Amino acid sequence: MEFMAWATHKYIMHGLGWYFHKDHHQVEPGFFEKNDFFFLIYAIPSWLCIMLGMMNNNYIAVWIGYGIAAYGFAYFLFHDVYIHRRFKWLRNIDHPYFMAIRKAHKVHHKHLGKAHGECFGMLIVPKKYYREAKRSFAIKKSKS
Repeated sequence: MEFMAWATHKYIMHGLGWYFHKDHHQVEPGFFEKNDFFFLIYAIPSWLCIMLGMMNNNYIAVWIGYGIAAYGFAYFLFHDVYIHRRFKWLRNIDHPYFMAIRKAHKVHHKHLGKAHGECFGMLIVPKKYYREAKRSFAIKKSKS
């Protein structure tokens, strides 16, 4: 799922789907974003795979549907809750892995347009961010 999310983010959201994704990079007033529309793009196939797979005893489709749903839930927790702080949960996570994810996402958001993007993944980010986070975490722990 991570590769599919990376490819969708890079080639769809920063391509043909930029109209919906643009307000995620260029903050506009309000709680909801047009970018939230992408929830449906993942939720509908997930639901169809589960429902039709169950109806036809095709359990591969069912598990694909559950995989999409599980990744969607992870996306919600990591991206909307932890990274963008859209809710007041998970704010005190103190671990290099989470620091690396947050840093890579900040680098992704420094580009306000659809071109010149980097770090399109969510759960797997370039190793340089992990190394940087480990150094920062070690310094932080040594000072406390």
